[in-house]
Amino acid sequence: MSSIIPSPLYKKEYEHDACGVGFLANINGIKSHDLLKKAIQALKSLAHRGAVDADAITGDGAGVLTQIPYPLFREFLEEKGKKLYSDEDLGVGVIFLPKDDEYAQARAKKVVENAIKGEGLSVLGWRDVPVDDSCLGQKAKETQPRIVQVLIAKTDDLDVTAYERKLFLAQKMAERQAMDDKIEEFYICSFSNRTIIYKGMLNSPQMRPYFKDLKNQKYETAFAIFHQRYSTNTFPFWHLAQPFRMMAHNGEINTIRGNRNLMRARERSNVHGVWGDRFSDLRPIIQPDLSDSASFDNALQLITLGGRSALQSAMMMMPPAWENNEQLSKELRGFYEYHACMLEPWDGPAAIAFTDGRYVAASLDRNGLRPARYKIYDDGTVLLASELGLIDETDLKTVRSGRLGPGKMIAIDLEGKRFLENDEIKETIGNK
Repeated sequence: MSSIIPSPLYKKEYEHDACGVGFLANINGIKSHDLLKKAIQALKSLAHRGAVDADAITGDGAGVLTQIPYPLFREFLEEKGKKLYSDEDLGVGVIFLPKDDEYAQARAKKVVENAIKGEGLSVLGWRDVPVDDSCLGQKAKETQPRIVQVLIAKTDDLDVTAYERKLFLAQKMAERQAMDDKIEEFYICSFSNRTIIYKGMLNSPQMRPYFKDLKNQKYETAFAIFHQRYSTNTFPFWHLAQPFRMMAHNGEINTIRGNRNLMRARERSNVHGVWGDRFSDLRPIIQPDLSDSASFDNALQLITLGGRSALQSAMMMMPPAWENNEQLSKELRGFYEYHACMLEPWDGPAAIAFTDGRYVAASLDRNGLRPARYKIYDDGTVLLASELGLIDETDLKTVRSGRLGPGKMIAIDLEGKRFLENDEIKETIGNK
C-alpha cells in the first residue's frame, strides 16, 4: 500500500466513488484486438466522469478488466524457452510492488512464489509489465509502483473452477503473509486463470500510452470491463483504481460499515462449504483500509468462488425491493427470502459491471440512482455504460437499446453465446 500520510481530515470509512463504468462484449465469444480498442475508446469518452489533480494530468484512476490474452503470454514464454501446452493451464497474477526498494520487491516475490507452490501450482516466471511513464503527471509518476505479472501453471488435472479456487487461496495467503511481513505498497490487482487487469492512477486517455500491452495486436479478448474513477471524499491511489478483481462500480455503498462488520463476523463461521478446513485461510475476507467498491468486490469474489455463478452472487448482494412486489413468482420470492437470511443487502446508489469469466453482466441496486444504458449491435457487440455514444458507430447498426432500472440486471453468456435479460436471469436462478 502507499506510504503517503493522509490528511487529518481524511476518514477511510468515507471511501466512495462516483465514476464512469461500462463493458463491451461480443455475444458470440469472438476474441479480437478491435474489441479492446473500442473499449479503450469508450473509456476515453468517459474522461469527463473522472477527475484529475491540480496539475491537470494526474488522474484519479482508470483501468480495464479483460480475458487473459493467451497469444501475448505464449510468445513471452516461448522467448524464455518455456512452452504453454494449453491456454487453460495458464494463470496470471498482476501485482503492484514497491517501486524503488529492490529488497522489498524480492521479499514480495518470494512471498507470492511460496503461496503459489503451497497450493501445488508451478511458477513459470515473472514478467515486468511494459509501461511508458512519460505520459504521467508528477504525482502519478512519483507514486507509481513497479507492475509485474507472475505466470502460473497448474500441475494437476484441475477443472477451471478448481484451478481458480487454488489461485484465490494462493492470493489470500500471499496477501496475509505480505501484511505480516509489513511489506508496504504490495497489492494484488488480479490473480486468475480467466481474467486480467490493467489499471493505475491514470486518466482514461493515458491508458494506451502507458500500458504498451494494450497496443499489442496479440492482445485479444471477447469482453472488456472499463472504469474511469472520480474519487469523492478520498485520495487517489494506484491500488484503488478500478476495475477490481471481478467488478467495476459507479456510486457508493451506503451500508458499507454494516456490510464489512457482518462479513467480518462470518470469518468465525463453522459452515465452511467448498473451502473445508481451508476456510480460515480466507481471513480477512474483506481487506482492510480499502474503498467500498473494493470491499464489495472481496465479497463478490468469495461468494462466487464458493460455488455460485456471478449472476447469483450479485442477486444475493444487490436484491431488488422484493418484499412488497406482488408480481414476483413464488419461486423468485422464495429465493430472495431464503438468501435474506444468509446475506444482508449491499445498498447504494450503485451500478456495477462484473464478470466471472463466463458471464459479463451489469446490475443496479434497488435504489436505481445511477445511469446504465446499453446497445446491441448487428455484429453481436454489446455496449453498456454510464451513457451511450462512447464508440464510433459508423460501421455498426443498432438492433436494440435499453437501460437498466432499479434492481435490474442484464448479462452475456459467453459459453452459451446468448444475451440474457433481467426476467430470464432472475427466473432461471430463482427456479434452481
